[in-house]
Formats: sequence, C-alpha cells, structure tokens
Amino acid sequence: MAVLEFRQVEKSAGNAIVFPRFDLAVAAGKITAVQCDHETGRQLIGMAAGAEPVLHGEVRFSGEPAAGRARDLAGRIGVFLLDDSLYERLTPTEYLLLFRSLYGQGVSPDGLLAKVGLADKARTRIRKLTHSEKRRLQLARTIVHGPALLLLEEPEQNLDIESRIILQRVLEEFTAAGGAVLLTTSNLENALAMSPTVYRLNRDGLKPIELAAEEATGGAQPAEAGGNGEPAIEATVEEVPPAPAPDAADTPDAAAEPSSFQIRFDKVPAKVNDKLILFDPTEIVFVESTDGVSMLHVNGEMFPCAITLGDLEKRLVPFGFFRCHRSYLVNLQRVREVITWTRNSYSLILEDPNKSSVPLSKGKYAELKAFLGI
Repeated sequence: MAVLEFRQVEKSAGNAIVFPRFDLAVAAGKITAVQCDHETGRQLIGMAAGAEPVLHGEVRFSGEPAAGRARDLAGRIGVFLLDDSLYERLTPTEYLLLFRSLYGQGVSPDGLLAKVGLADKARTRIRKLTHSEKRRLQLARTIVHGPALLLLEEPEQNLDIESRIILQRVLEEFTAAGGAVLLTTSNLENALAMSPTVYRLNRDGLKPIELAAEEATGGAQPAEAGGNGEPAIEATVEEVPPAPAPDAADTPDAAAEPSSFQIRFDKVPAKVNDKLILFDPTEIVFVESTDGVSMLHVNGEMFPCAITLGDLEKRLVPFGFFRCHRSYLVNLQRVREVITWTRNSYSLILEDPNKSSVPLSKGKYAELKAFLGI
C-alpha cells in the first residue's frame, strides 16, 4: 500500500523546468531513495509534508491531498532536514519530552535515546554533543511521536561510521514495523547503501536506478527475524588486508611472448574540456557508472571516461580492481574497511581525501572475502 504518492508532479522556476512530470509511490514497509540535487530534494520533502505548494500535479498522503495540510500532517509524518537547529541549552531528555508534549503523544525518551546510542548523554547539554550525536538526537526527535512516514534529507551526510550504523538500524526497525521512508540525497553511493529502491530525479524526469537481480536482493532489506521475533540486525567493521598481487603469469608483461613484440597501453583516458588526461590505473580509487558514463575518481576529483564500465573492468582487473557492484569498480589497494550495515547491506570505505564509501552488493561480498582470504 502506498503511504505517499506523487501524481504527475512538476516543478518549474520561471520559464525553466526544474523537473518534468513524474509519478512516485512510497510504500509501507520500504525505504524509497531519490537521488537529486539538494534544492530539488528539499522541495520534494516540503511537498510531501504539505508545506510546499504543488502547482502542477498532486501529492497524496494516505489517500488524501497533502497540500496545505502541514499542521494536520505533523503528527503523522517525521521530517529530518539537513539544517535543522536544536535547542542547545536543553538536555536530550528535555528536548524529546518537549516534542512529545507538543505532539501530545510519543514514546519514552529513555528508550529512544538508547536506540540512537545517546543513553549516556541523556543529561548532557545538547551544545556539548558532537555533530554526529546531534544528528542522532534529531533522528530520535523525528520518530518520537510514532509517525507513519519519515521524510529524510541527506541523512548520512557528514555522519561518522557509528552514527551511520545506528541510522541504518533505526530505519530497518521502523520499516519492519510497517513505516514508510522517503529519503533524498545528492550522493548516489548513500542512496544505494540505504535502499534497493533508488530513483534519479533531474531535468530528464524520474528514472529508476536499475539493479541486477542479485543486487536487488542485496540492498538495505530488513534482516531475518531472530529467535525472539525481533529483527536480527548486525553491524560490523572489518579491516581489509592488502589485496593479493596478481600472479606473474596474469600480468600483461608476462603474457607477451619474447618472439612477438607487442606494445600494451595501460593508461586510462579521461577528457576534461578539450584536454585528454591519461591516468595510471594505480591512481584511480574507484570508477562509478552514472547515466552510462564512467566517472573516474582520482584524488578526490571526478573525470568522465568514454570507456564503458565493463570494458574498464577487463582492463583494470589485472591491476587489483574488483567489480563490487553493478555500477562500481573499486581499486582494492585503496579499500580500508568493509562495513556490514545489516545482513544484506554492505559498503567499502576507501582511502582517499574524501574518505569515500561505495556499495558492495550481497553476492559480491562472499566473492570479495574469498578473494582476500578472509
């Protein structure tokens, strides 16, 4: 059942179309992720919460129009914005009690603070919390009144690993209980790590990010129930040993016979404006396929490459690259950690200036462990 529906919704600014008409249903018990620019994401959340006017099309919550009903819907929707401010003179307990009283309903602050890993900070002034701890408190406030729908804006941005794990756990429990989640993010890696249902929204419209069948079951799905009936959720961080060097027989030089001299070109070309840049494979941290274009990530920057991801895989595997996901090719020499968010959701943390993370599909996880000997 769809908790939230966008029907033929369109947004324009003056004579320019921000995004053309699209339809989207956000179902109960699922996380739906939309990858878009920050401003578009903010507008989608505003429309869904009834705070942003819908000039073209209609947004419906539980079958009823949402436009202009922000006050009525506040008790049934939880909104998590990137720039939400907190009452920093209060303690986390006081803060949650305040919002519970405003909604006239809600759960115990103590249990909620334990759920988001802030039980030991219950009586600490909010101003003394770290950025990630404040975001976790913000998450607790978002669900304190027991909403049916969560609207999340860039939920993983600038979070530490512990907070990302907690966020994943909370959302797993929320959807397992029948709640619906719509999240917006400009980061495709974050979207893929949090949900198997991902869309991209831009001037070309709303398009699903296609996943292979093996990956469609490897996203952030609810874990199997444990013996006590509760979701059995695990989150671990594994140190990754250095990737084994390719055997001499597998290297390009060894494959060439002495009797037939052949030049092999191993540089990877990328075009920037009118310049052609050639990268050594060892310089590349990972490759991401976006709208059919291979993007090389080198030293914190991105460069478009005309070679398909499949052809790059054939060229780069001898240099220690691994196809970790349908849309990603990663240099294993740059992998620092493997994060297990849930039993079916994994990410690779990379050694680069941005401390990038890329999704690891369920089927590739076992293959990677076997390859690394762990």
